[in-house]
Amino acid sequence: MRRRDAIRIGAGAGYGGDRFEPAIELVEKGNIDYLVYECMAERTIALYQQDKLRDPSLGYNPQLERRLAPVLRACKEKGVKVITNMGAANPEGALRKVKDVATSLGIKALKVAAIVGDDVLDRLPEFSESPILETGLKVRDYLERAVSANAYLGAEPIVEALEAGAEVILTGRVADPSLFLAPMMYEFGWSADDWERLGRGTVVGHLLECAGQVTGGYFADPGYKDVPRLWELGFPIAEVPAEGEPIITKPEGSGGIVTPATCKEQLLYEIHDPSAYFTPDCVADFSGVHFEQVGPDRVKVIGGWGRERPRSLKVSIGYRDSFIGEGQISYAGSGAINRARLAAEIVRRRLELRGIKLDESRFDLIGIDSLHGDWISRGKGEPYEVRLRVVGRTTSKAVAMAIGEEVETLWTNGPAGGGGATKSVREVIGIVSTFIPRESVRTRVVVEEVGA
Repeated sequence: MRRRDAIRIGAGAGYGGDRFEPAIELVEKGNIDYLVYECMAERTIALYQQDKLRDPSLGYNPQLERRLAPVLRACKEKGVKVITNMGAANPEGALRKVKDVATSLGIKALKVAAIVGDDVLDRLPEFSESPILETGLKVRDYLERAVSANAYLGAEPIVEALEAGAEVILTGRVADPSLFLAPMMYEFGWSADDWERLGRGTVVGHLLECAGQVTGGYFADPGYKDVPRLWELGFPIAEVPAEGEPIITKPEGSGGIVTPATCKEQLLYEIHDPSAYFTPDCVADFSGVHFEQVGPDRVKVIGGWGRERPRSLKVSIGYRDSFIGEGQISYAGSGAINRARLAAEIVRRRLELRGIKLDESRFDLIGIDSLHGDWISRGKGEPYEVRLRVVGRTTSKAVAMAIGEEVETLWTNGPAGGGGATKSVREVIGIVSTFIPRESVRTRVVVEEVGA
């Protein structure tokens, strides 16, 4: 059953660390019906799972309150529904946080939904013989080191939450375009096997999922592809009719641009085969899509279709892989490059003397203007300044620490004039993928109301 003839969907974030102001602008000036925050990358859910292991109340995106608090009241008043994967490793924990935020703002009768079921870590042994796509090993080879395992859900559970009256929907691992496809399915009455429409909706979702990238972010190249006022970049809006071609635009007066070129670059972003873009909802075909400028910052999306969805769901497995140790130090003035190269050789020899073996290592000379600006090095025959970066990967945290330690000792044991030394060690959470049968993943929608 069709509920509306057209909707406007705004992209409030394209990744976890995105800007905050554009979402507020979308709500205040964009005349949108839906605000979607896409805030998850492949490895972030593994990191959030670690947070949840330390504290069961955590595991959702820590920016959740900061993103929603400034817009929640206006969204409620204007009837703007919010969909986001900021539930991450703990959608139900995110639900509780949103209820707390709404209560603190005095918002009444707000229905909040959490979608659970993507987390299959506890069931991973059931699929121990499934092949790992990237390495050719089996799931069993990662079981002892696994910290997360999340199946990519599609739009259907989000549609279920919308049908239950949810105004804020918090998911875990959902395919990025599915966050945007769900409102179209709900409002226009598209069935879950209407492959052609789902394919067209997936095109729109893919164009919006990285937010500012389709309005000129990650596009600008001065003198070749100029983008006005990137510091005030407006995030995109899709005007989607139930029948006909969608239009990509942005809030009037905001920075950035929307052109066929910005749309083309985003359409091809992270795409392997444009004729077969696999999602949980369908196999979308982007190969016939083209764009038409129909007004300032208004681009019509023509084409796009889909085929039957895959029978399996992709699962991302996060596992403890290794440690990266790093040390940096700067050299400036005459002979800076030669002194930095000598410093690199000292560290290399010191690691050999200590019997330290690394799985991977790099010795890089970085930059020419990080210390004194470019004015003093301009016109010089060689850079006035340079920064040495030594980095290595190993399975031992103690070995990783040795890298930064050796760089730090260059203060008094290396070439003249070294300064600004830093050192760090960080754990690497690796990501590998497998497929499991679709029917093995069971989702559940939890809906609660503030003040109920």
